[in-house]
Amino acid sequence: MDNQAQASQGLGQQVRAVPGTVLEVITSPAGFFRQMPRTGGFLPPLLFMVLMGVAGGLLQVVLALVGLGGDLVSGLLAVILMPLLVGIFGFIGAAILFLFWKIIGSQESFETAFRCGAYTAAILPLTTVFNIIPYLGSIMGLVWMTYLLVVASTEVHGIAAKKAWIAFGAIGAVLAISSLSVEIAARKMMRGMGEWQQSNQRVLKDMDKLDEMSPEEAGKALGQFLKGLGQEE
Repeated sequence: MDNQAQASQGLGQQVRAVPGTVLEVITSPAGFFRQMPRTGGFLPPLLFMVLMGVAGGLLQVVLALVGLGGDLVSGLLAVILMPLLVGIFGFIGAAILFLFWKIIGSQESFETAFRCGAYTAAILPLTTVFNIIPYLGSIMGLVWMTYLLVVASTEVHGIAAKKAWIAFGAIGAVLAISSLSVEIAARKMMRGMGEWQQSNQRVLKDMDKLDEMSPEEAGKALGQFLKGLGQEE
């Protein structure tokens, strides 16, 4: 068997192992991280992350089709962009985790940190579904991710559980507050836009007929439109 055939067979085995890995990370994270190989190359964990990104993107498409997760175009873009973003930011996130683990006492390598971060992506498809729950969904995802990083800290990096919870719990709390603030602001803006569209629907219809209006009628319609903008500000 030549090298190309061996590489293809190895890739197929890694893909087939993904569902079992996801199930193990979700149901028995301590056991998974305790037995996780700390070396072996970047390709297996990177492939795992990318496939989780694909799964998350496909779930966004499904949610969009049933009217629970934005529009279909956004969902289709997620199928393309999410795997790329997961792969790119996986290395950036691993670098941050590596430095953070070093600060709190880890002696493990960057590759080990990368593997720990990569396999936490197992929860990405489920957290994509969580995000349809206003406000609470994003918090649930952050709490779950914090828990997995604490488990990885104790089982792989030899950090005491209390120390890991304090360190990652503080970061998780800051991220949760930031995420909640952004979501509140975004929903408030969307609600305001919807209310503005409803309140100015008649005026907008009149604006579409400017060509059919006399100069006086057109000026009046434009004045009402600008007045509505001023009220929203």
